[in-house]
Amino acid sequence: ASAEITGMKSLPSHHFPTNINKTTMKLAISAALVGSASAWSTLTMKAQTPNSRRNILQKGAAIATAIAAPAAANAYAVPDLLYPFEALEPYIDAPTMKIHHDKHHGTYVANINKATEGKDEVDILELQLNALEAGPAYRNSGGGHYNHAFFWDEMAPPDEAKKTKPSAELEAAIDKAFGSLDEM
Repeated sequence: ASAEITGMKSLPSHHFPTNINKTTMKLAISAALVGSASAWSTLTMKAQTPNSRRNILQKGAAIATAIAAPAAANAYAVPDLLYPFEALEPYIDAPTMKIHHDKHHGTYVANINKATEGKDEVDILELQLNALEAGPAYRNSGGGHYNHAFFWDEMAPPDEAKKTKPSAELEAAIDKAFGSLDEM
């Protein structure tokens, strides 16, 4: 239902978290460390039998890591650009893109992660449903993260942009307001 919000596009899931909490993240990190340390240890004094308690625990840690690690990796994050920083030149220069992407958007992400620390994380659209009531961190930082992730996905290098057309609905609205896309 959240994707049906008027004027808001649903972004790819790789941009935003599923439900995760601090306990899940600690479990994932602990399991990864325990599983990694025991799996890579060269200090084993005796051969392990396939059904040894140590082997079973290592397999359990590996399974827990496989289950929990994807959730831990889903904290709100600045998405990678689908094009190089200089791809939008001459319209937007590379230094402006790099600063805006890495620093500006990065600040929104750091602030929304801080504001949601210790809470179940939700899809960014769900977070924005009550952002006004939730306060400035959710409104400004959550909204800034959503807007920028949308911004990066919607822009394209000039040679690719020339091949695209607005939707019929958007084109009709532009034509009604301005006469045509060129006149706009």
